[in-house]
Amino acid sequence: MSTANRNSDIIVIGAGIAGVSAAAELSADARVILLEMEPHPGYHASGRSAAYFAAAYGKKIIRDITGCCESFLRNPPEGFTEVDLFHPRDCLFFGREDQAGKLGEIQADNPDLQFVDAGTVCERVPVMSPDYVYGALWDRKGGDLEVDALLQGFLRQFRRRGGYFFPRHCVSSLDWTGGRWSVTAGGHAFTAPVVVNAAGAWVERVSELAGLGSLGIQPLRRTALMIDPPEGVDTRDWPEMVDADEDFYFKPDAGQIMISPADETPSEPCDAQAEELDVATGIYRFEQATGLEIRHVKHRWAGLRTFAPDRVFVTGFDPRLEGFFWLAGQGGYGVQSSPALARLTRYLITGTEPEGDFRRVMAYRDDLAPDRLLMGSQST
Repeated sequence: MSTANRNSDIIVIGAGIAGVSAAAELSADARVILLEMEPHPGYHASGRSAAYFAAAYGKKIIRDITGCCESFLRNPPEGFTEVDLFHPRDCLFFGREDQAGKLGEIQADNPDLQFVDAGTVCERVPVMSPDYVYGALWDRKGGDLEVDALLQGFLRQFRRRGGYFFPRHCVSSLDWTGGRWSVTAGGHAFTAPVVVNAAGAWVERVSELAGLGSLGIQPLRRTALMIDPPEGVDTRDWPEMVDADEDFYFKPDAGQIMISPADETPSEPCDAQAEELDVATGIYRFEQATGLEIRHVKHRWAGLRTFAPDRVFVTGFDPRLEGFFWLAGQGGYGVQSSPALARLTRYLITGTEPEGDFRRVMAYRDDLAPDRLLMGSQST
């Protein structure tokens, strides 16, 4: 590796969907190096995502930023990918009678959602027990996402624009000297005036290496499992099914049914594994809602989703130290929000303004800045 290849304008740490998409955008204006500790991109959270575009999921700011990405995901730029990134699938936020109030709260926050009764829910998803479900809110804008195709599209774009990707390069030190960052990774030294911390569950570790205090970003473990559908039941057109209190959710996936207990267990950064209790919880809640008996789990896995204390994205320069940029806290929205957050990152670092639907993300740059978390920590 030549020394020239290790000197750049921007170093992006982390090759999950956030880091890869940002690196691709930034490389249109600058020389960019992308560092990843694993052997390939998307190894942790991005590669374990449920891969669903949930237009009605999360706080209003999350929904608005997600909405900025819909056109891109439905119709990506020519040459970005050879496969469809978006496959339409609606979503039902369902609830029992004792959850009617919660359904009302969700609809009040998002009036575009249409209420449907228990009969409609059971017609759409015949395994649902009519004695369990009260009704649901119908979101027609959702869709399954091809996460790997999206990741590889950004990676190809990054390389075409002259970016350098270094897998198996775990960052071991960061030092700010003479107006540049010196980053040691994989036994090599890299330098740039700007570092983008897109390390997913490891973002706080990277911050510590830079000598910065915590922003309170916490990895939370999320579990999923796959089962076969009942014999003779066609699940292909089922919606994504989300409990009103998000105690569990399920959806069809490649001829099977994916179930998650929607667990959020605090965790250290690690290669997350599914715990038996969480798998059992997912099975129990699905059985309660459907009356089915699950006798065999075909596959189980877990991933770490990272959240800021206010559960809103963190995107912007840290005011405490020059040239240190946060791209973190994407939680369960990282894949669907990545195109917009990448455009915002490009603007905040290089000054290139977003175009088209992505212009709308500009309205939230102050809301996403890490400053808000610093001010919160100082007041408590």
